[in-house]
Order: sequence, then C-alpha cells, then structure tokens
Amino acid sequence: MPQQRDALTELVKAHVGRDRRMSTREFAAVAVDPESGWSPSKSLVAKIIGDQGYDITPQLVSALAEGLGIDREIVAAAAHLQVIGYTTAELTKGAPARLIREIGAEAESTDKAQAVADRWDAEK
Repeated sequence: MPQQRDALTELVKAHVGRDRRMSTREFAAVAVDPESGWSPSKSLVAKIIGDQGYDITPQLVSALAEGLGIDREIVAAAAHLQVIGYTTAELTKGAPARLIREIGAEAESTDKAQAVADRWDAEK
C-alpha cells in the first residue's frame, strides 16, 4: 500500500509563511522556474501553505525547488508523494528517502518520518 502525505505542502510550509525563513511575497519573488521563467503568484504560494487545493505542474515543482534552494528531484519526490504516494520500499533510497529526512526534520507531524530515519540510521 502506498504511503501518502501532503509532502509538497509540508515542504513549502516549513520554509515559507509567518515566522518562517521567507514571507509569501519574498518566496514568490525568488521561486522562478529556470527553464520557462514562470513564477507562482503570492496568492498561489498562500494557497499552498494554507492547505488549499492547487495544481502541481512541472513548472511549479521547478519554481519551488529554486525558491527553497532544494534539489529539484527532492521537490519532485514531494509532489509524487503528495499525489501518488510511495511504497515503503521506495522510501528507503534516492530522492524519496532524502525527502523524508527533509520534511521529517521540519514538519509538524514527524513521528512516522522520524521512525523511518531512525531505522535507516540503525541499518548503516
């Protein structure tokens, strides 16, 4: 059974908004897709951190990666986890594993992510 959570939303919320590293306006200004030049509006960023519905597109993933200063593959893994989910085995390597560590360190609800990270550390 695929594991699913609002990982892309969690990733953005960990860095953007009230009492965070950047305001929605600041983030919208630096979150620019390097290929197309597209940038999410301040209101779209507010929708993302407000847990409101939004469409996930390749341009959005690239723009969020630029704005967050995180590898695109990790942001894409967050989008994949949010929309499709991953099996437990898929979360043990590559970008999905790096994502779980990233949101596990910042997210409000981290019990499952921390348990996975602890298990990986014990297996080393």
